Amino acid sequence: MAKKSRSLARERRHLRVRKHLSGTTSRPRLNVFKSLTGIYAQIVDDMEGNTLISASTVDKELREKMKGLKKIEQAKAIGMAVAERAKSKGISSVVFDRGGFRYVGRVKALADGAREGGLQF
Repeated sequence: MAKKSRSLARERRHLRVRKHLSGTTSRPRLNVFKSLTGIYAQIVDDMEGNTLISASTVDKELREKMKGLKKIEQAKAIGMAVAERAKSKGISSVVFDRGGFRYVGRVKALADGAREGGLQF
């Protein structure tokens, strides 16, 4: 019997959610991925298959701002940055894709930051 892993379980949850959720040109998908060290967010147009906007804790522009912040504060800052970049490209409404992660902690902080920045979902 195959060994079950947390990452495999998350991928299965993500695929299950993605069956019903996709981003369109008018309302792209805000995708979230978190690792032990960082958090990554990107806005994707699934119709075209393009990543329109991305922001993460390893982003060159944002890396300096992340120093000294707690992980939840970093996630909120990434949410704000993604919202700011989306506004500059004329995107105001997105579909939130939590990537198989529970909607608590850093994922929730990123979503709250994006909402504060002006994204609607």
